[in-house]
Amino acid sequence: MEMDSSSSIIPIVMCGGSGTRLWPLSRRQHPKQFLKLYGERSPFQEAVRRAGAIENARPPLVIGNEDHRFLILDELAEIGVSGLNILLEPVARNTAAALAMAAIHAARNNPKALLLAMPADHYVDDRTRFAASVKRGVSDAKAGAIVLFGVKPTGPNTGYGYIHKSTGHAKDGVHRVMEFKEKPDAATAVEYLSSGEYLWNSGVFLVRADVYLSALERHAPDIAAAAASAVQSAKWNGIALQLNREALMSCRSESIDYAVMEHTRTAKVVEVDYTWNDLGTWASLLHAGAGGAGKNVARGDVLLTDVEGSFVHSSGKLVTAVGLRNQVVISTDDAVFVAPIDRASEVKGLVAALESEGREEVELHPRVHRPWGWYERLARDTEMQVKLIQVNPGASLSLQMHHHRSEHWVVVRGEAEVTRDDEVFTLRMQESTDLPAKTRHRLRNNGTEPLQIIEVQRGSYLGEDDIVRFDDNYGRAANS
Repeated sequence: MEMDSSSSIIPIVMCGGSGTRLWPLSRRQHPKQFLKLYGERSPFQEAVRRAGAIENARPPLVIGNEDHRFLILDELAEIGVSGLNILLEPVARNTAAALAMAAIHAARNNPKALLLAMPADHYVDDRTRFAASVKRGVSDAKAGAIVLFGVKPTGPNTGYGYIHKSTGHAKDGVHRVMEFKEKPDAATAVEYLSSGEYLWNSGVFLVRADVYLSALERHAPDIAAAAASAVQSAKWNGIALQLNREALMSCRSESIDYAVMEHTRTAKVVEVDYTWNDLGTWASLLHAGAGGAGKNVARGDVLLTDVEGSFVHSSGKLVTAVGLRNQVVISTDDAVFVAPIDRASEVKGLVAALESEGREEVELHPRVHRPWGWYERLARDTEMQVKLIQVNPGASLSLQMHHHRSEHWVVVRGEAEVTRDDEVFTLRMQESTDLPAKTRHRLRNNGTEPLQIIEVQRGSYLGEDDIVRFDDNYGRAANS
């Protein structure tokens, strides 16, 4: 899909992160930007809606991880959005390369197109004020400045980068950037706060495509070259533009801040008046949702007595607590995490340890989303696994085969069309069928309601990679 060269602003929603700082709620295959952390919509959905509030902006361009392509589509469909330009990264290479690839794509029609780089995993409380702040930065960005958006600190936060702004009169609250500062220690953060000259760096940028690409070529030419190669060799898969894997594998992973912003002398910063949070830690989530010191955030089926300053979440089972102070308690269907709120960031070490053991809890939730619906693991041992599978109306699984496992299907809701080798037949509620190993099979829902089946797998190997696809509606490889 081509972009309109007359557009004044093209929002770039960057949703490629797969961080583990909010484990076990966030997983690599279902990271925080796609979770409903603080309301009825995910941060990604809210970012797309914020983009829609910007005056004279075109529909956003989304750049994300190839592993999340169907999750992105599901998230967009849930808020009634379709037809967006989507770029898919086979490997993540941080924000410098991501924005470069988006800029190259946008510059095909208009090299001077204004790009608004927006991380998809942040909290902003007011779309209207956000849009007004963007508008204040437009004239400087059109004139060739790289415009950032800085948040007035509400406390001596050591988890954010800071922007040293110019003092004195600033037209429309737009300042020159004097210097960028890394995450400070506690004493330095107090100094920044008391001086009144520093803003939190929100990670949002407004810049002309040609200006950003020129700056990247000057300060990080290797990243610029790899990004250009990734776009030039990209392929359309019917859903999105898949960027070239080999080009990105050779690309250095670097943020915009390190690659460009710390070197430029043309940066400006808009001081914003909305509430912002990067949702990067359990402490930041508590701050965003608690509404005051000592207050709690309780999500899900939670009962608390004499608890203060704590974040408690349950994805399913009842969680109760008595006498907690400043703790985080996260319970999902397959994992529990408990820590003092000021040490909750150490979850990254736990995740690294789990990864070294090959634990799938790092990658997947028990409920795994697929382009045709989802499946949920109900039970498993070494040679048996039970899943609940939902197939959306009109959707079907691929025509496939497994070498090492047999399957038994029981319909518990709806009506299934089953292909088993050369047979095609219908299963209704409480009816079942057996699928021996090496049997070609497919499950289809031709109805208007969701189809649900219980699948019992038995075999010597139950991994998701024991699959050979013969026909697939979603462009997936034969063994992925």
